[in-house]
Amino acid sequence: MLSVTIDQKRSYRIATSIFFFIAGLTYSSWACRIHDIKSQFGLGNAGLGSVLFALPIGLMVSLPVSGWLVTKTGSRRVLIAAGLLFPFMLTFIGFTTHIWQLVIVLFCFGFMNNLFEISMNTQAVGIENLYGRSIMASFHGLWSLAGFTGVGIGTLAVNFNWPIWQHFLIVALLCWVLVCCASSYLLPADAPTDDGPLFAMPDRKIMQLGLIAFASLVTEGTMFDWSGVYFQKVVKVPEALTTVGYIAFMSTMAGGRFVADSVVTKLGVKHVLTYAGIISSTGLMIAIFFPHIVTATLGFLLVGIGVSSIVPLVLALAGKSDTLPPGMAIAAVSTVGFLGFLIGPPMIGFIAEALDLRWSLGLIAVFAGCTVWLTRGIDTKQ
Repeated sequence: MLSVTIDQKRSYRIATSIFFFIAGLTYSSWACRIHDIKSQFGLGNAGLGSVLFALPIGLMVSLPVSGWLVTKTGSRRVLIAAGLLFPFMLTFIGFTTHIWQLVIVLFCFGFMNNLFEISMNTQAVGIENLYGRSIMASFHGLWSLAGFTGVGIGTLAVNFNWPIWQHFLIVALLCWVLVCCASSYLLPADAPTDDGPLFAMPDRKIMQLGLIAFASLVTEGTMFDWSGVYFQKVVKVPEALTTVGYIAFMSTMAGGRFVADSVVTKLGVKHVLTYAGIISSTGLMIAIFFPHIVTATLGFLLVGIGVSSIVPLVLALAGKSDTLPPGMAIAAVSTVGFLGFLIGPPMIGFIAEALDLRWSLGLIAVFAGCTVWLTRGIDTKQ
């Protein structure tokens, strides 16, 4: 463990928090314009679901490479590169004019997103080790706060009729400025480890953590990609209010992450994960059975509370694995967990096309509830 002063720890924490903010701002900027891109290309629900496959496929392809790069070269170098390239790919989404172009760019966007996520979570685990207490959820709170900020900017962009490319370019420029300001203050080195293999088979504990993350990320992915469409097509709100559900979800997810560390200290990881599954599943069911703007918004608020702490907690546990280096362990959990992003949003599109968007969310509620069952078998002792 590095010997550092209090001021150095604070600098590392602030710099890494800024990168979490960059990641959340970039992704949410894309997510809040999905329904506009859907309309621009004339896509149906199934068509949108097919296109959305490209992003998580890129994410999955990058997972083993990302873990290996972070372990071999260090999370700091990878994070700085990803901090520049991830917003760069966002700008290309706005300039696409054909479906095949959109698919290719979303693949690259997903690839860079995961490179960003694994490197910044590895930094966060290292800083948490320096502090000697749980702080991982607060980092993810900045990601969610950035998501809230991103959807706020997106709402302004919609109301002022900004072209998608202009909106995304403004966000990218802001992100690049933040990278330049924060990159010098990142944790300089990860904990020393032996070089790991390109592909690592997770042990039982890592697989269990990955399955819990999977159940949560199915829900999160659906909220990111389909909340605007759900409020537009099912709740039938005016165009200016299509982002209300997304804002509700992101606001409580951000708030929940800022208090999660203290709640974990009082209740324990297992209890927090169990309650999270119950709350998120209940919120989805409220939105399904009562598709009015008030009740649907309340349901999405509960979903945000429920999923807020799950991924930060399982990634923190993975980063403390005694069988894999932090970067490889986080990548292994993400490999399983982010299958939720691969399966969830496109699955919603196919089911909605065949049946109904409203009832297709019922399956996502089942996934959310699975967290309760999966947590029973996980060893949460550090």
